[in-house]
Amino acid sequence: MSIFVTVDGGLTTAGYALFVIMALAALIGAAVIAGKASGTRITAKVLAFCAMGIALAQVTSYIKVFKLPYGGSVTLLSMFFIVLIANWYGAGTGILVGFVYGVLQFIQEPYFLTVLQVLCDYLLAFAALGLAGFFSKQKNGLTIGYLVGILGRGAFNALAGYLYWMEYMPENFPKSLTAVYPIVYNYSFILAEGIITLIIINIPAVKKALGRIRTMAVG
Repeated sequence: MSIFVTVDGGLTTAGYALFVIMALAALIGAAVIAGKASGTRITAKVLAFCAMGIALAQVTSYIKVFKLPYGGSVTLLSMFFIVLIANWYGAGTGILVGFVYGVLQFIQEPYFLTVLQVLCDYLLAFAALGLAGFFSKQKNGLTIGYLVGILGRGAFNALAGYLYWMEYMPENFPKSLTAVYPIVYNYSFILAEGIITLIIINIPAVKKALGRIRTMAVG
């Protein structure tokens, strides 16, 4: 066992700290590049909240309600923290943060077949959560944005399924539904987590707390 990884493959406290440092470093680097390209300025406050969002998403991704045999799991709201950043700071920042989070997810549980597969399964899939930012100014924008974000993630995961993972389809899966297997498989865990998340964030006390945190983040 190393100081970063436990015997069962999880992360130690030092491992989590290392992930946070990696996330912050990646985010700062990406933000500097994006800021120079767009001419915009990302403040230290925004960077701090973005890094916190990535760290919370990474930590909660280890808390799995259940895990599917061929990849994918229902976690404790991990996707929500990326969506929250997008809701606060816009789609551009959300997509950037999601992309960085996708890199960390690949490092955490790497499955590499081709560059396109990695893009679809990790980088573009989690970057798609940032699409939530396009709905931040609408009524119930967080809920709508979250749904759009997770549907976007599922679309990229399903694309990877069609391109690379069809051979893993269970033999007892209905033959008449073969064409939709990647969609059914990927959205089964994504939507399950989505339902749990939406129930939790729409509890009045949670909703009120999120409003207060938003004021701190964007005020």
